[in-house]
Amino acid sequence: MSTSLDVLQTTRVLAVMRAPSADSALRAADALIAGGITGLEITYSTPDAPGVIRALADRYSDEIYLGAGTVTTPDQAKQAADAGAAFLVSPGTRRDLVAAMKDTGLVVMTGALTPSEVMAATEFEVDVVKIFPASLGGPGYLRSLRGPFPDVPLMPTGGVTPDNIDEWFAAGAIAVGAGSDLVSAADLAADRYDEVERKARLFMPGGVGA
Repeated sequence: MSTSLDVLQTTRVLAVMRAPSADSALRAADALIAGGITGLEITYSTPDAPGVIRALADRYSDEIYLGAGTVTTPDQAKQAADAGAAFLVSPGTRRDLVAAMKDTGLVVMTGALTPSEVMAATEFEVDVVKIFPASLGGPGYLRSLRGPFPDVPLMPTGGVTPDNIDEWFAAGAIAVGAGSDLVSAADLAADRYDEVERKARLFMPGGVGA
């Protein structure tokens, strides 16, 4: 495992952030970090995602593990890299996009669900295969994938909650991506950043019921 993946494994949880504005994304990021979550995936569905990444990189430097999500074009990959991202995440796996993502020199994570898609991602030599939407199969499905792919770093995203996070790791996840169960659209719309911080604490080891 590379040093970069060691960082991901230590980080454990990537908060998948889809915020309605750049300001909301920054405030949510502050709340997540206060709650103990240091892995932040700023998706391109967030307005001015590169600007948010740049601001967070300047504010927190190497205190956080920061990247871009919902990367669907080569231009987005380059923008995120220039803004200070450490990793890039795409919801799917396409050869041309993977090549552009790899050209940045950053950690590359691309989405897959079926065994054939996992094989394609490994053929293109991505660093991490994002199993998405993981909620369709649950931890049991991830464990089944571990049979034919024992050495592929797998990161389930979708359906990860404080109640089942330990099951995902027991099933073989290198890390997990947590979206609406951690940073919900409703909380962001209502400026409930204290709630974002509270939920972040629940995702930390020993946090259920905190």
